[in-house]
Amino acid sequence: MSTVAERAFIVLCWLAMAVPLLLLAFLLGQLFIDGIGRIDWAFLTSYPSRRASDAGILPALVGSVYLILLTLALALPVSIGAAIYLEEYGQRSRIGQLIEVNIANLAGVPSIIYGLLGLEIFVRFAGMGRSLLAGAATMALLILPVIIMASREALRTVPNSLREASLALGATRWQMTRQVVLPMAAPGILTGTILAVSRAIGETAPLVVIGALTFITFLPEGPSSPFTALPIQIFNWISRPQAAFGINASAAIVVLMITLLLLNGTAIFLRERLSRRPH
Repeated sequence: MSTVAERAFIVLCWLAMAVPLLLLAFLLGQLFIDGIGRIDWAFLTSYPSRRASDAGILPALVGSVYLILLTLALALPVSIGAAIYLEEYGQRSRIGQLIEVNIANLAGVPSIIYGLLGLEIFVRFAGMGRSLLAGAATMALLILPVIIMASREALRTVPNSLREASLALGATRWQMTRQVVLPMAAPGILTGTILAVSRAIGETAPLVVIGALTFITFLPEGPSSPFTALPIQIFNWISRPQAAFGINASAAIVVLMITLLLLNGTAIFLRERLSRRPH
């Protein structure tokens, strides 16, 4: 009887995993079928229009790429620095324990809360306005916990014997961290960065809250320029009643997925290169 119950439990587990995957595959396939025919050079290089047949995603595509690159430029140094401090220097200090507890709590905060925080701190208090820099700073706050936690796990995988050997040879603690620990942990840190980018590139709620534009006919000229992003453009199109705009939204989702795959592919390539490099 127990064997029958175990088999039934295994079947239920497989069904619980298979059904969501099949539904996701069906939805992605439907989006691909609806949107792939709309993607052409004019769609990628045109500006939004009130006519669905003339609308394009150029400002949203450029804005998404700028937003992700600027977000990483802001988040990576802080994230890696915090991970190094917590793992190599501040494990027994009270401030390190306080930072660790707050990071664990921030990892579970809904993204819209980060949007409200960015609206109050960056848009209003810091006077950045509804700019690309304010959006990147808000998204940097969103992905900080993900990168910090992944970086700490990567630093923990470095054997303590390597640390002790480096210190025994006369290296300072910082020289040991910079020349031994960080190169060994770099593949794991890049893995965390991939996960963070995957989350950030599809976020819509924080950008809506801080005031990213839904209709824009120019490209960002710098960090202080207004901007839009692909999730905002998709949200705008999908909320319209015309079926043609729904097709545009499907095409933009396909482009967003391809952009995500390209960014992640680049990060995976760099991770593999670093993991093969002799230490």
